[in-house]
Amino acid sequence: MLSPLTITLLIIAVIIAICVYMAYQHPRLFVRGIFRPILGTLYRGRTVGLENLPKEGGVMVVSNHVSWIDGILILWLLPRNVRFVVDGGNFKSRLGDYLGRAFDTIYMMGGPKAIGRALRTAREGLNNGDVIGIFAEGTITRTGQVQAFRPGMTKILQKTDAQVVPVYLEGLWGSIFSFSGGRFFKKWPNKIRRTVTLYVGEPLPPDTPISTIRTRVQALGSQAQIDNRREFPVLARRVLKQWRRRGKRLQAADSLGIEAGGRTLLIRTLALRRCLRREVFTDDEQFVGVLLPPSVGAVAVNVALAADRRVSANLNYTVTSEVMNHCIHDVGVKHVLTSDRFMEKLDLDLDAEVVSLDELKKKVSTLDKIIAALQATVVPSWLLDWILGLNKVKSDDLLTVIFTSGSTGMPKGVLLSNANVSHNVDAVQRAIRLDQEDVVIGILPFFHSFGYAVTLWAAQTLGPAGVYHFNPLDSKQIGKLSEKYKATVLLGTPTFLRGYLRRVTVEQFKTLDVVVVGAEKMPLDLFDAFEKKFGVRPVEGYGTTEMSPLVSVNIPMSRSQAKYQPDRVEGSVGRPLPGISAKIVSPDDGSELSTGEDGMLLVTGPNVMRGYAGQKELTEKAVVDGWYSTGDIAHIDADGFLHITGRLSRFSKIGGEMVPHLKIEEEIAKMLCEGDEDDQLRACVTAVPDEKKGERIIVLHKHTAVSVDEMREGLRAAGLPNLFIPGTDSFIEVDEIPLLGTGKLDLKGAKDLALERTSKATAK
Repeated sequence: MLSPLTITLLIIAVIIAICVYMAYQHPRLFVRGIFRPILGTLYRGRTVGLENLPKEGGVMVVSNHVSWIDGILILWLLPRNVRFVVDGGNFKSRLGDYLGRAFDTIYMMGGPKAIGRALRTAREGLNNGDVIGIFAEGTITRTGQVQAFRPGMTKILQKTDAQVVPVYLEGLWGSIFSFSGGRFFKKWPNKIRRTVTLYVGEPLPPDTPISTIRTRVQALGSQAQIDNRREFPVLARRVLKQWRRRGKRLQAADSLGIEAGGRTLLIRTLALRRCLRREVFTDDEQFVGVLLPPSVGAVAVNVALAADRRVSANLNYTVTSEVMNHCIHDVGVKHVLTSDRFMEKLDLDLDAEVVSLDELKKKVSTLDKIIAALQATVVPSWLLDWILGLNKVKSDDLLTVIFTSGSTGMPKGVLLSNANVSHNVDAVQRAIRLDQEDVVIGILPFFHSFGYAVTLWAAQTLGPAGVYHFNPLDSKQIGKLSEKYKATVLLGTPTFLRGYLRRVTVEQFKTLDVVVVGAEKMPLDLFDAFEKKFGVRPVEGYGTTEMSPLVSVNIPMSRSQAKYQPDRVEGSVGRPLPGISAKIVSPDDGSELSTGEDGMLLVTGPNVMRGYAGQKELTEKAVVDGWYSTGDIAHIDADGFLHITGRLSRFSKIGGEMVPHLKIEEEIAKMLCEGDEDDQLRACVTAVPDEKKGERIIVLHKHTAVSVDEMREGLRAAGLPNLFIPGTDSFIEVDEIPLLGTGKLDLKGAKDLALERTSKATAK
């Protein structure tokens, strides 16, 4: 009779023999048998849209590429074996080669002939009914953005009837296998047993353009982040933790001379919250008006409102009482928080109770200060969240209402949730990579969506200090602040940059490392001039209030981690940020356009607004099936970069042809700005009705030494068609070009002025 030890050894020997047999005779089953329990222990796996994967026949699976283990996870999450086309250089080890052969992986080795063989093998696999997997970007993303798709897939699909299935793998960014944190592997994972979800899109025919396939993959990524928007941090909770970690280090300063370290700012904000609850607000009061310039006080007020789970409504202090009261009534603001000093400078009569923060400060009791100090220093963060009720905040709860510029009519209240703005903060972190050594110059007002999301929330939550000034055109003061606090990040517009170029010294901008511009087209000469003087080349970004606001940005050169793929293209506004998708459709029939074709820009993602306040019909018109229609004409190039051509409202249909105002405006600006010391816009293009042609182009311009004939001749010399060149009587000299408080062109004001002046000329 065999002993127990012998029986045990025999069982072990049988198991080993079976494993060896399986490892060599059925390697795929063997590897799956080992990896399934391991992956199931380390990750929670989900597949969404599995019904879209054909159960038989040739299929090409096209995926995003965010980590080193994407292929393994896709094999785990799909029922059919996927033969990936991969760089053979990564499978040179014995283990790597074994795993590759186990799943019939197709290697692309160096050299045209070897690559050609791999493509032919993949094509044969499709014709034989296999599933072929492609990471079309050709490299792992460094930011989470979907990069350009390589053309190799089209060569594989030639002469096949295979279907193309776009997929998106969500949940790996932040893992040790991704490039989050600026490195692979050498970091601690930020989650335990993270959820990994594979989104499977509807099959496409083999002749589908690469740009369309890329759009589908990108759209799945947007859907993934929309579905998982609860994962975005609650901003109030995040900023309070950041301020506590910051301690005595400078967190915020302004041109009024106020400076505050993280802990000090935290104590003041918590004390202000207590006082506001007791002295001002009713329990059911949701929207609260804020009428303050960018400053330390404005930061504290906005964070205090968020920490009290109320919705801030930062009001545009450059508009009239009529417009501001329209905004107040739009969302039901009962109280407007402001300062006496600031209110004295404004000629406003508001339909809401004005609360003086100067007077309120006197009502902050000693008990308020003691409790705030204990909350800021002694109470654990999790308990503070519970005390403030921040544990109850949901991703879709409103954080703020931002009013549109009103350039085409009365401002609309754009309702933005915590997830909307929190996504943008996360996107800024991936693209710009702010840290504790950065100092952000906050010159954009908080009633502007970019100022609110980036110079307030991103600057206050991601590690940097924020330094604020109320006037973005005050070049000398901005230069002094930058020098004093050693600013590294500047966000503005080309108009602002022209002023800084002339009035800020090299020494004052010596520490600048990142300059991002938006709101208007950046002229090439300004890129060159700014870089030549200050040693930093600006990059362009793009956004809209309805998108919270960021959509895309070129990665600044100093923050670039690109490898094998570009992450900035001058003249573009960058690639869509992680989680955001863009597509171009025909303004006439809504059909999707291909690479390089101009059309209407639609965008989607977790940052799409909740809607316009009290305007359901307008919201449904602006956002259809989750896609927001920007009103901008644009195209997407082969590398996935957005190029804004102009706004649909800035085109005129004359003689059946679309005439772009912006193109005419740019050429005239080149003629008028040479040697000009005036930072302001000197000319703009609009249109008025015309009985014969439908519309007539009008050029509003300030006094200039350049004659009308010279401007018209300059347009001809620039190669513009005759249809684009306004008549002599269409050039109108004005004292000032209508601008909004943000420095953007007032489109409605310009059109009204043109109508007024042309009607007077007709009457004469």
